[in-house]
Amino acid sequence: MFDRELYKEIWQAIVKNKTRSILTAFGVFWGLFMLITLYGAGNGLRNGVEIQYSNVAKNTTIMWTSRTSIPYGGFQRNRYWDFKNSDIEALNKQYPYLYVVPRITSWRGSGATYNLRTSDCMVVGELPVTTKVEYLKMECGRYINEMDIRERRKVCVIGPRVREDLFPNGEDPIGKNICLSGVYYKVVGAYGGKGIGIDIDPQRAVRLPFSTMQQTYNIGDRVGDLIIGAPADRNIGDVEDEVMRFIRSRHRDVSPDDNEALQHVNLAKQFAQISNLFTGIDVLIWLVGLGTLLAGIIGISNIMLVIVKERTQEIGIKRAIGATPASIIRQIMTEAVMITVVAGYLGLVLGVLINEGLGMVLASSDSIFLNPGINLGVGLICLAILIVAGAAAGLLPALRAVKIKPIDAIREE
Repeated sequence: MFDRELYKEIWQAIVKNKTRSILTAFGVFWGLFMLITLYGAGNGLRNGVEIQYSNVAKNTTIMWTSRTSIPYGGFQRNRYWDFKNSDIEALNKQYPYLYVVPRITSWRGSGATYNLRTSDCMVVGELPVTTKVEYLKMECGRYINEMDIRERRKVCVIGPRVREDLFPNGEDPIGKNICLSGVYYKVVGAYGGKGIGIDIDPQRAVRLPFSTMQQTYNIGDRVGDLIIGAPADRNIGDVEDEVMRFIRSRHRDVSPDDNEALQHVNLAKQFAQISNLFTGIDVLIWLVGLGTLLAGIIGISNIMLVIVKERTQEIGIKRAIGATPASIIRQIMTEAVMITVVAGYLGLVLGVLINEGLGMVLASSDSIFLNPGINLGVGLICLAILIVAGAAAGLLPALRAVKIKPIDAIREE
């Protein structure tokens, strides 16, 4: 039951020595404030990185050609070679369950122009299958389709920064013709969102049909990079070595064993490393925060020992008039819990407010931090830690208090 007199007595004891009480509580306040602030910042960094990669399929590998390192087929080493359109067809036939995404990229001319407006951009040649490995949020219009590929249509899909530059104030870009290096393309779609792409900057990309870009820029049947994606029920890491060997075996001037001739990056492994990094950051934050909080708890325990020593006579009188050991223990532990919880709660609230303030400030910027803060579960865990820690801080002083003999306590000056 709630004992009003008990809490009134505890409050009087706290305010009697305000300076000591404040300095004692500051350790717990600072410990929880540091824990919440650091944890919120870690969440903000995690959220920012996740949103950056949210439009990229993680079960994917990127492949590109490099110089050969082994003489083969009568050719010397240090030769450059290229993927061909036939490689795409062969891969689709050999591995029908994979998403084979060829890509050609180019920074050409001064950028895209519309009327008197100009936008610096990257020109990218793609197939419709690109949407299997890169998720684009179409804000208007459509993406490149198979008809565009077959007919080599001069159409394009533009990224958000290009749209802002060429069609400001919400102007509809669909059906408008933009110029790239003297060639006009009709805008059939525009996508939005933040984040990065696979091997390109999606914010400043102008995406053309793959066949159109090969023809317009006289690239022939050469392919830039290959992006190989796998469905959710398969791991791309299990087949990437086999795929690379298959590609090398198709080229008479490249040894099937030349690992240097074909480079690759496994995005699944990279994302796993990023995840492990954030796990390590979370562990470090909890260690630092709980370590600081522990120092504050030890400080409260030491002060409670001093308080017990100062109130020896008071405790002896209570024992003499019938106070039970349990009531003495409850009073000391409740006082320790009260100091701990109040100080910790203030640190928790201030930490949450700072995280929310940072989130509001950074919401409209391109900062990598996004929505720093804590969830309800973490807040409840922190409050539970405070209660347990406060009880632990008051346990030793309380046990010492009940060991005081009434007659000895009353005689003490």
